[in-house]
Amino acid sequence: MDNRSIAQLLEETADLLEIDGADSFRIRSYRRAAESIQSTTISLSDIAHDARQLQEIPAIGKSMASNIEALEDTGTFSPRKELLEKYGATILELLKLPGMGPKTIALLWDSLHIASVQDLETAIKAGKLDNLPRFGPKHIENLKKAIEDYRQHTGRFLLNVADAEAEAFSAYLRRLDGLKQITVAGSWRRGRETVGDLDILISGPACEEDNAAATAKYVAAYPAIASVLAHGQNKVSFRLRSNLQVDVRLLPESSYGAALQYFTGSKSHNVTLRQRALKKGYTLSEYALARVKDGSVVAARTEEEIYSALGLDWIPPHLRENLGEIEAAAKHTLPHLIELKDIHGDVHAHTTATDGRCSIREMAEAALARGYQYMAITDHSKNLAMTNGLDARRARAHLKRIRKVDEEMEGRIRVFTGIEVDILAGGELDLPDDVLAEMDIVIGAVHTLFNQPRKQMTDRILRAMENPYLRILAHPTGRLLLRREPLDFDLPAVLDRAAELGVAVEQNSSPERLDLGDVNLRLAHEKGCKIVINTDAHHTTHYDNIQYGIRQLRRAWLTRKDVLNTLPAKKFLAALRPKP
Repeated sequence: MDNRSIAQLLEETADLLEIDGADSFRIRSYRRAAESIQSTTISLSDIAHDARQLQEIPAIGKSMASNIEALEDTGTFSPRKELLEKYGATILELLKLPGMGPKTIALLWDSLHIASVQDLETAIKAGKLDNLPRFGPKHIENLKKAIEDYRQHTGRFLLNVADAEAEAFSAYLRRLDGLKQITVAGSWRRGRETVGDLDILISGPACEEDNAAATAKYVAAYPAIASVLAHGQNKVSFRLRSNLQVDVRLLPESSYGAALQYFTGSKSHNVTLRQRALKKGYTLSEYALARVKDGSVVAARTEEEIYSALGLDWIPPHLRENLGEIEAAAKHTLPHLIELKDIHGDVHAHTTATDGRCSIREMAEAALARGYQYMAITDHSKNLAMTNGLDARRARAHLKRIRKVDEEMEGRIRVFTGIEVDILAGGELDLPDDVLAEMDIVIGAVHTLFNQPRKQMTDRILRAMENPYLRILAHPTGRLLLRREPLDFDLPAVLDRAAELGVAVEQNSSPERLDLGDVNLRLAHEKGCKIVINTDAHHTTHYDNIQYGIRQLRRAWLTRKDVLNTLPAKKFLAALRPKP
């Protein structure tokens, strides 16, 4: 089992324990273990039978190590199995409904033996919730709507979808006089690879007490709203026609920083920060950092003031996952994270020669307009027939056209020759070595036969990297977010060999891929791999997607020195695997 699956099962077990009324310390132990596993770069499957190594991971004790070993062997473990036998797996569905936490579910179970969304819907129709505590008419109506929405709108959203919705709504808000601050918080601000909803915080005179009701009314009148879920004076929640939920909070300027810190999260980061505040005699909430002794406000207007009062440097949102950032901020050792302006080139782009939408010249001019010093044309090879991939003859003719455009650019930008060559079933590359030898940038990628067994897929990629002309491994895990799971292969072994050979691994910034993601980027960095960030652009506008990859690099704690295409053109080529 991969780490994500193990963490998910432990988190679900914590929810089941809470429904069962278990000891809070026991519940928290499962949640802490799940958080730690999601963040570690160590494959738990590889060490599942080594209790000593498991217990070296934070929050993994003897009992939890035993659970993980059982998960690896059988797919479950005793506490989880017993709870599911008692309640049934469908009880976990209820947790996906807004406002349905473990305590509420426990009440429904104890009172009516409700253990699924279907059970809940049946009970509501029969009027069985009418006399339960905390289930007034409004709450029941909200549950009906939640069930309807659950069946129609489950899922998460890619970053480009969330970005487009956030920008359109922010533009609408900017028409309103009296707004000084508009910030998207939550997992979006932390740079998570997908989002479930948008938390938007607004502040200014328009949000103060006398004006808040009118502002909330303006928010609720946004034309793209499909349905308003909640409408108060200080909060408006709605679902867009795209099915994305948006929660808008109207805040006074005096407490904007405290709210921004709180609603950015992560939950684990905030818990640790609150514990630090308590040790210093403060309480930290969405309203303010205040003294426990008398409730007087210490800081609230800006995040910087809050972190400073706690003896910390301001922590970039991308790092707020409780992975050591608070300790580093206390020691003033936070890294200077890579920024968009640090990138000098993009070496993965397609043209009309295969499945791109623009010409070589158009792609080169667009890269120049972004301020890049270099770019590469890397169209597909022949194995990917649906893209009109290049065979040896067409590839050589294409190289000539690329070199011609490079000359025409007259030194304003370097246009490197290249190919995105398919890694075939046995690990062979899709074009002969003598053709690959003519290219500046050879990128290898798996595009077919995704269901090969783990060892076969691992051997396939390892063999491909032995080809001396392969310089970059593209979108290494092969995943498509919300559509296709990663390939089943031994990623640590592949990264080890890539580091030994000097093959760079790609951070593919396409919002559908974001491959490698933040955890695997940390793993690649720890193993000494060279890292390149690319957009895999199929149109000039796709160069903008670099922003999504930058977020993943920052979440992985990477700096400009950790990424090759922060180098100028000559140094970039020299830093890649040497050509034979």
